[in-house]
Amino acid sequence: MLPPGRTIVRRDGGMYALERALRRRGFTHVAGADEAGRGACAGPLVAAAVVLPDGKRGEVPGLADSKLLTPAARERVYDEIIARAVAYSVVMLPPHEVDERGLHVCNLDAIRRALASLAVQPDYVLTDGFPVDGLGVPGLAVWKGDRVAACVAAASVVAKVTRDRVMQQVHERWPEYGFAEHKGYVTSEHNAALQRYGPCPQHRRSYANVAAVLAGGRSQGMGDGSGGGAALPRSPVPSGVGENVVMEDGSR
Repeated sequence: MLPPGRTIVRRDGGMYALERALRRRGFTHVAGADEAGRGACAGPLVAAAVVLPDGKRGEVPGLADSKLLTPAARERVYDEIIARAVAYSVVMLPPHEVDERGLHVCNLDAIRRALASLAVQPDYVLTDGFPVDGLGVPGLAVWKGDRVAACVAAASVVAKVTRDRVMQQVHERWPEYGFAEHKGYVTSEHNAALQRYGPCPQHRRSYANVAAVLAGGRSQGMGDGSGGGAALPRSPVPSGVGENVVMEDGSR
């Protein structure tokens, strides 16, 4: 909640207007947080948090909701964000944790951990769509935040590019599923591979399409025998992230 007084944000002010208004109210470091992989039935859930600088340096060329950008454009914008950000962080939770704890619980936890891992303490937090409590600072859930607030859009790009790079590496381990193309989301091709090979360790057993295959007796497929709790490959971190990634076991 904002302190007493009114903050007016013009509808035509663009995606930087909200952060500028908050800075005028004394919130110097405004962090945006978003996730990638919530709807996927395979691969990690990835959350990112980003604090952009004030002024022209914080205006990232080509920045938009990650879903509206081509893969090549996302990579270019990602590089700009990493070069310009005051701070950024990424948290990845593996598939078995999503199964064990539930998607929404994991989503909130990953966002909290990403925000807590920032190198600077945010003064205000903007999240995409739903509120996140327990942050220790004021915040606001913004409807379609990745299209309205620049820091949320930046977080969406960082989360999406990080996860896409991880899924490219997952594809190298299990190429039969086509992870490089669909990134673990449900497609007809992905479902056909599930039917043919059964789930691998990167599939989320709690998701309906995976559970249906398991119920039909295809329990392991081309996995490595370690079951649904198998960790991600130990080298999924994209270059340029480095110490700002918190891995699934909480280590940095």
